[in-house]
Amino acid sequence: MSTDPDRIYKILSSVEWAAALRHGAFEGSAVDRADGFVHLSAADQVEETAEKHFAGQTDLKLLAVSASTLGGRLRWEPSRGGRLFPHLYGPLPVEAVVEVFDLPLAADGRHVFPQL
Repeated sequence: MSTDPDRIYKILSSVEWAAALRHGAFEGSAVDRADGFVHLSAADQVEETAEKHFAGQTDLKLLAVSASTLGGRLRWEPSRGGRLFPHLYGPLPVEAVVEVFDLPLAADGRHVFPQL
């Protein structure tokens, strides 16, 4: 994973990403909207996020996001085990996305992450 501190990551479905491209922003998944913020992950958290919340799911995208473009709407808050996770209060603008990767499943059912 990248050690670039400005890069944070979002996993979402290809359908959600296509809708975000049409609207200019990702409004959040059902879980994001229920929690009141868009869940994001740091580089050292994203694989665990995939295992915990997206196990076995196909047709996923991994978005690399420039954290510095999100301003004060981005907050690092305690989550799993008290670790700080990036939470975005408001939509994720597509302009903040610097790379998009497919996130396929391997034969063992785990997601294959790109070399970031």
